[in-house]
Amino acid sequence: MQSADLKVFLEVAETLSMGRAAETLHTVQSAVTTRIRKLEDELGHTLFQRHARGVVLTPAGERLLPYARQVTTLLVEARQAVTDEADPQGSMVLGSLETTAALRLGPMMARFSMAYPKVDLTLRTGTTAELLAQVLRQELEGAFVCGPVAHPHLIADPVLTEELVLVAAPGTTGLDFLTNARQVRILVLRRGCSYRQRLEELLTRRGAAVVRVLEYGTFDAILACVSAAMGVTLLPRALLERCVPKYDVACIPLPGHEGRADTVFVRRTQSYVSTALSAFLQTVKADTHQDVARAAE
Repeated sequence: MQSADLKVFLEVAETLSMGRAAETLHTVQSAVTTRIRKLEDELGHTLFQRHARGVVLTPAGERLLPYARQVTTLLVEARQAVTDEADPQGSMVLGSLETTAALRLGPMMARFSMAYPKVDLTLRTGTTAELLAQVLRQELEGAFVCGPVAHPHLIADPVLTEELVLVAAPGTTGLDFLTNARQVRILVLRRGCSYRQRLEELLTRRGAAVVRVLEYGTFDAILACVSAAMGVTLLPRALLERCVPKYDVACIPLPGHEGRADTVFVRRTQSYVSTALSAFLQTVKADTHQDVARAAE
């Protein structure tokens, strides 16, 4: 069994298509099919069940999948360890929630880039669920997500705490309207957004019935619709302080833990930490300490 065969197997398993795997691997479909058949002959088991729309993993393929991922990860990290230099350099791809990127990461990334100009830092935004999946698939070296995060293959380091507020139509005061309302519409980002999940839990605890979930692509669109009394949403107060002058909405404080959202930086356990990532984590730690000191003054 060759590592190249496992790489092809992994790509087919993730795309569930011989054709799409061939495109990603920059080869032809017949070459991918030949590799898979060779691997199946060597192992003595069929790894994929073919059908008109593509392929699905067989039970044998499902058993092989985690080992193929592990081998591929180790090979990538082995190359990274050999080529890594003491002076941080090269590319580094991280992830972040859109709110964290907009509110917190600008100054931090600017300081890091000035201190380590040889590092090409790329930041991808997404929901907590999307970012966790990308870290696990090794598409990101780490990501800023909403905690808590409990996963056997991830390390989660606390970074900061945001205050959350319920955002409602102009003139709304207090949370009583949630308890009395038979129908509540929530305006949220796509599924996997941590604020969406927390809002749904908040409404459930108060006995409010969510009759419609309206999904939007941006926070601006959400706030514009809240201002028009189309529903409610849940966002960090710091974001609202920037947007309230633009949108006429009511910001309602939440009690206790409901009004707290911990942001954590997640990375894979037992993975190689490059000098670039190590330097970035030191920058994050220094910024966090400075924020704590300013808050105590």
